[in-house]
Amino acid sequence: MQRYFIDEQFNDQNEVIITGENAKHILKVMRMEIGESLIVVQNNTAYICKIVSVGQNVIVKQTGETIPSPEMPVQVTIACGLPKGDKLDLITQKGTELGMHALIPFAAERSIVKWDDKKGEKKTERLQKIAKEAAEQSQRTQIPEIMSPISFKQLLSIIPNYDAVFIADEEDAKQEIRTRFADKLKKVYDNESKSILLIFGPEGGISRNEAKSLIEAGSETMSLGPRILRAETAPLYALSAISYEFE
Repeated sequence: MQRYFIDEQFNDQNEVIITGENAKHILKVMRMEIGESLIVVQNNTAYICKIVSVGQNVIVKQTGETIPSPEMPVQVTIACGLPKGDKLDLITQKGTELGMHALIPFAAERSIVKWDDKKGEKKTERLQKIAKEAAEQSQRTQIPEIMSPISFKQLLSIIPNYDAVFIADEEDAKQEIRTRFADKLKKVYDNESKSILLIFGPEGGISRNEAKSLIEAGSETMSLGPRILRAETAPLYALSAISYEFE
C-alpha cells in the first residue's frame, strides 16, 4: 500500500482530509478511487485507511488497523562536514532508508564547499523532500529532520545533548590496534543510551585540531575498519553497524 505522511489531524469520526501534493499524488499519479486502501502516517503512527471521498482533496477513514513502527530503538543523528557535489543528497536518501533520525551538515576545516546562505534554504527544503520520499519508500513512521548547516563551534555546543558521541577518525583506522566500533556499540547498548551522534568529516576527513576539540568536548573516536571510506560511504557503514547491533 502507498504510504503518505500528513500534518492534518483526524476528526472525531477518524477521518482526515488529505490536501496538497499528497492529494495530487493519490489522484493523478496513483489514480486511486473510493474504497481503495492506503497508509497514512500521522504523529509517528501508521494507520491503514480507506478512501471515502475524492475531489480536489481526498478524505480517508481509519480502518482500525495500524502497522508496527520499523524505527530504530535508538535515535542516530549524523553530523557530516559539508561534502562536494550531490553527496548530501545520497547521505540523506540512503541514511533515511537505514534509519537515520536527523542530519546535521557542518562547516568543517577541510570542507571545500562553502554553503550559500541565499540558496541554502531551498537546498535544505530539497533535502527534506528527499528524506520524505525515502521515508515513504522504506515504510518508516518518521521523516528525519534535515538541519541547516552549522559551524564547528555550534557542533561542539550540541555534544552534551546526546547520550553517546562518536567521531569517524581515519587516523584511528590506520592504527595496528584499532578501537573497534562494534565494541563501543556494545557499551552503548549495555548503558541503554537513547541518542547517538555520529560525526564525519568531509572528503579530507576531520582535522587534528577538530578531533582534539571534539574529544575534549566528550566525543570518542570510532574505527570503521582498516579501509578508508569515502565521505558519503562512512555514515551508511556506521548506520548499518548500529542496525546490526540494536535490531
